[in-house]
Amino acid sequence: MRDTLLQGLLPPLTEAAPAADDPELAALAAAVKDAAARTLGRSLAIRHVDAGSCNGCELEIHALGNAFYDIERFGFRFVASPRHADVLLVTGPVTLNMREALRRTFDATPAPKWVVASGACAADGGAFAGSYAVAGGVAAVLPVDLVIPGCPPSPAALMRGLLALMG
Repeated sequence: MRDTLLQGLLPPLTEAAPAADDPELAALAAAVKDAAARTLGRSLAIRHVDAGSCNGCELEIHALGNAFYDIERFGFRFVASPRHADVLLVTGPVTLNMREALRRTFDATPAPKWVVASGACAADGGAFAGSYAVAGGVAAVLPVDLVIPGCPPSPAALMRGLLALMG
């Protein structure tokens, strides 16, 4: 009990915030806003689909919305419906029970649409490749426009990948 109490008194271990005047981050923000305006005339709407992942990639995607990264200031926003999305951001290997749901989500997304495979599992099945319950990576089910490598990819890598997609 004493150890638990003492651990609660220690400062939390968190990632250091990026500098407020970080030139690389400002340049990334300007490039993303310009690309979104040029490509779509508005912000980029993203629908995230978890096709059977371990949730490592989801944690990094959720970090995009925190105060450190704040992806909405770059012109990206997450939407609840594929009917409002421009991009399907798919994580995890496509399990057999998610294969049809992923196809239906893709079909419900209006054109122009892009599919982004985020992480090693979405790219080729990752550690789950060859499993009896896995159909494979996202490319086994849908046409993939961009693969963001990593296990899991960092929030900055996700932002750079989305920018590359729009370029």
